Amino acid sequence: MNAMQHCRVSQKRWGGQLNDYYAIHDFIDSTKELCTDSRHRILHTMWAVKNLVVPIFGHTLINSDGKAIDVKDMCERDHLLVDFHNRFIPTLGDFISAMDDLPLPDFAKRIERFHQEYIQDEAISTLMLSPLSTTGQLKSLLLTHNSWFINTILPKVFQTKPQITDFDLAPSVFFNALNFELWMDNGLVYPPSAEKLQRHKIIFNQGVSV
Repeated sequence: MNAMQHCRVSQKRWGGQLNDYYAIHDFIDSTKELCTDSRHRILHTMWAVKNLVVPIFGHTLINSDGKAIDVKDMCERDHLLVDFHNRFIPTLGDFISAMDDLPLPDFAKRIERFHQEYIQDEAISTLMLSPLSTTGQLKSLLLTHNSWFINTILPKVFQTKPQITDFDLAPSVFFNALNFELWMDNGLVYPPSAEKLQRHKIIFNQGVSV
């Protein structure tokens, strides 16, 4: 689905006009510029909603009917769940588990050098390190330590100024290491975080049928 189709879902649920919702849905899908297949859905996670979408757009959206819409609920119900056939919402850990181990030499040192410029700002540093806190995987920091995150995301969240320079790390390093998994494609199968949910449903359905 594209952003406008998601807007139609939101309009049907909440009222108002399509343009009331476009900026948020377009942002969630903006990673299509970085990766044109379903691997791009890295912002289709609650990590992204909590740490990026809500800080950028606020907790509440007032639509053209004057109705207050909870942004988190709208993202969850009208975009994330819809793109996975209302079966699950993947975690950031699901995406990171689909990544190859990185062959980059001195990877930890490269990340540390990249982070040095922001370590004095606690809020920015916390956001940039949050993938590691969430997943426990050092390679997850490629999501926040690259030219796209610095020049596109941080200016939206913290009103920082973009850097005009050559970057040591680009978003392609992250997406090139990310393998395509069937669960990324419209929820065809369950991701690792939802496998127990799937087993529970199978057991429940078998119990009902008996």
